Order: sequence, then structure tokens, then C-alpha cells
Amino acid sequence: MPANVRIPTALRKLTNNEELIEVSAGTVATVITALQNRFPGIQERLLDENGGVRRFVNVYVNEEDIRFLQNQETPIKDGDEISIIPAIAGG
Repeated sequence: MPANVRIPTALRKLTNNEELIEVSAGTVATVITALQNRFPGIQERLLDENGGVRRFVNVYVNEEDIRFLQNQETPIKDGDEISIIPAIAGG
């Protein structure tokens, strides 16, 4: 059973409107690479020029922010759910 990535509405034009993408387990970094291989252009929306997750993008593994885990080295197990959530600016 692979892991699943939830794609936010704002990025679905890059995934042919797919909301849930199945990926092989590994780490958050390998998941992002797998998404890039299937959907060219998605990685630049998620990572900055230094290869880090962009400030305005939040990535959760099973509802835990990877910034409080091991960031992109956070292990992904079969059955995990990865959520990509763009931060919403407000005032």
C-alpha cells in the first residue's frame, strides 16, 4: 500500500486535476522527486532555490508539520498521508 499525497486546489492544474496521488514510501524528499518526475514543474512550486520547502508551503505527514519532524528527511511509510498546504496570507 503506497503513501498518498493530497494536492491542494492551487496545484491541481499541474497534476491533471488529481487530488490524491499515490507514491512509493521513502522520505518527503523522495516523494517530492517522484511528484516532479510525474508532473514536471511541481517541484519548483514546492521548493525554493536552495532546495528547501518554500516558506509559504506547509507539508504535513499524517497531520504533523514536517518542520517539527525531520523536514525533508522525514520518513514516509506505506499508508502515510502527505498533505501539501499552501499558506494563506491574511490581515
